[in-house]
Amino acid sequence: MSLYCHIMKQHFNLKPLKLVSILSLSLLFSMCSEKGQAQNQTNESVVKISVDAKRGGPEINRHIFGHFAEHLGFGIYGGVWVGPDSDIPNTRGIRNDVVEALKLLKVPNIRWPGGCYADQYHWRDGIGNPEERHSRINVSWGGAIEPNTFGTHEFFDFVEMIGSEAFISANVGSGTVQESADWLEYLTATGSTLAEERAENGHPEPYNVEFWGIGNEVWGCGGPFTPQEYITQLKKFATFTTNYNTDVPTQFVAVGPDSFDEYSFGYTDAIMEAWANKTWTWDIQGLSLHNYTRGGWPPEIKATKFGELQYASVIKETLGMDQFIAENAAIMDKFDPDKLVSILVDEWGTWYKATEGTNPDFLQQQNSIRDAVLAALNFNIFTRHAERVHGANIAQMINVLQSVIFTEDEKMVLTPTYHAFRMYVPFQDATRLPIDFIAGTYQVDSISLPRLDAIAAKGKDGNIYVAITNIDVKNTASIDLSLDGLTIESVHGETLYASSIDAVNTFDNPDNVAPEEIKATVSGSNVSVTVQPQSLTVLSLITKD
Repeated sequence: MSLYCHIMKQHFNLKPLKLVSILSLSLLFSMCSEKGQAQNQTNESVVKISVDAKRGGPEINRHIFGHFAEHLGFGIYGGVWVGPDSDIPNTRGIRNDVVEALKLLKVPNIRWPGGCYADQYHWRDGIGNPEERHSRINVSWGGAIEPNTFGTHEFFDFVEMIGSEAFISANVGSGTVQESADWLEYLTATGSTLAEERAENGHPEPYNVEFWGIGNEVWGCGGPFTPQEYITQLKKFATFTTNYNTDVPTQFVAVGPDSFDEYSFGYTDAIMEAWANKTWTWDIQGLSLHNYTRGGWPPEIKATKFGELQYASVIKETLGMDQFIAENAAIMDKFDPDKLVSILVDEWGTWYKATEGTNPDFLQQQNSIRDAVLAALNFNIFTRHAERVHGANIAQMINVLQSVIFTEDEKMVLTPTYHAFRMYVPFQDATRLPIDFIAGTYQVDSISLPRLDAIAAKGKDGNIYVAITNIDVKNTASIDLSLDGLTIESVHGETLYASSIDAVNTFDNPDNVAPEEIKATVSGSNVSVTVQPQSLTVLSLITKD
C-alpha cells in the first residue's frame, strides 16, 4: 500500500484529474497519510521487503517486454538490415550480431513498420524481387529514400531468427480496407491466389501474426480522425480483415489515446462504448496507448551531461505512466468489467533532444543508466496493472529513441536499457506475487519521489524473482528481504549500476554500464543485500518445498 500511495500522490499532481472525484482523492490521501508521514520523517538505512510467495496473483504477460522497429533513421537500414552483399556478417541480409543479442532478450513481439510510417506504407512495395521494388520518400521521417528492400518477408525472417512474434500496424490513414484484407490474407491463407503468390516469393507456409494494429495514432499522423470517424474505419477494417491461419489467432488492436495529445483523450471512452455495443461482425482484443517521457514538445531534455534535478524530473514524469494506465483502465472497466480487451502500451520510452550533429528527424539519442532505471520503473508499473496490461513496446529497438542497441557500420554496442530488458527476462509469463515495503522518500529541490521500487514474481522455473530499483542517486539501500513461510536455499543476483547518473556505453567503451554479480546473504527465510544508488538489481531465490 505504501509505495502505491506514494506514487499516486505524485501522479495526481502531474495533470488535471479526469476520473477521480475529490471525495475519492481525499479518501486515498487519508489512507496513505500515516505511512506517508513515516516515510518523510525517517529515511531508514534498512528497507524491509516482504514477499508472500504462497499467494499468487495474475500472470505477467511476456508481451509487456515487446519492441518497436519503425522505418525511421537507422532503425531498420543499418540497424537490422545491411543486405546480403554486405561485408558486415549477416544471414540473408540481416545482421548476425543484432540477432544474437536480441535472442538473449527473448523478445516476445516486434511492432512494425510504424509508427507514423505505417500509414504511408503499402505492403506490395516490399514484396517480390528486391531489385524491382518501388522506392518511396519517407515523408514522416526526414524525407529519406525508402528502398523497400526490407519488406514483409524480410521482417518475418527477422522475427523468426530471434524467436519472436509479429505485431503488424496496418495502413488506415492512406490505405484501404481491401489493402489491409489482402495483406493479412497474403500472410496467413492457404490455397488462395495470394497464398500462392506468397509461396512463389519464398514462404509456402502461412505466417503467424500475433497482433494486428488497426492504424496508428489516427488522431494525429495516422488520420487525423475524430473518435467517431475512426470508429467508422475501425468497424470496416475489423470486419473485413481476416486471419486465415486458425492455428494462431490474431489479436486486433484499436488505436487509443496519447498522454501528450489532449485531442486524443476521448478515444478510449468512444471506442469501448462502440465495442460494448458491437455486432457479431467485428471485434477487438486490445487497445493501444502511447506515452513518452519527453518533457513537452519539442523535446528539450538532454540525454547526457545532465544533473540530479534533470534526472529527478525525468523519473517523476515517467512515473506518470501509472496514472495514465489507471485512468484508461477505469474507463474500460465501465464497458468491459471482465477485461476482455487488454491494454497494449505499444509506444513508450524516452524522447530526448537529438544527439548534436545528427539528423534531428532520425531521433538518435544516447542511453544512460537513468534510462535503465526508467525502463525498470515502467516494467514495474505494467506488472502492477497486469490484469489489464497485456503488452507494451519500447520505442525503439535499434538506433532510435530509447533503443536497446546502437550500431555503426560493423560495430554494435548494447545500451543500459538492453541490460534492463535482459535482467527482467525471468518475469516473462511469471506469476506476480504480493510484495510489501515502505519506499521512503527521495527529495530533489521541490521534486519528491519514492526512494525505492520493487516487484516480485514466481518464474516459470519455480524460482522466486525480486527486482529492486534504487531511484536515490545519493544513498545505498540495505535490503532485508523475507519470504513469508518459505526457507531459502540459495540466492543469485546481478545489479546494473554506474557511479555517474549520466554514464553511457559507447563504441569505444561498450561495457561502461554493464550488469555485475551482487553478493547477498541468506538466513532462513531472509536475504540481506545492499543495492547501489541509481541501480537496478534482480535476485533469483531458490526455496525448499
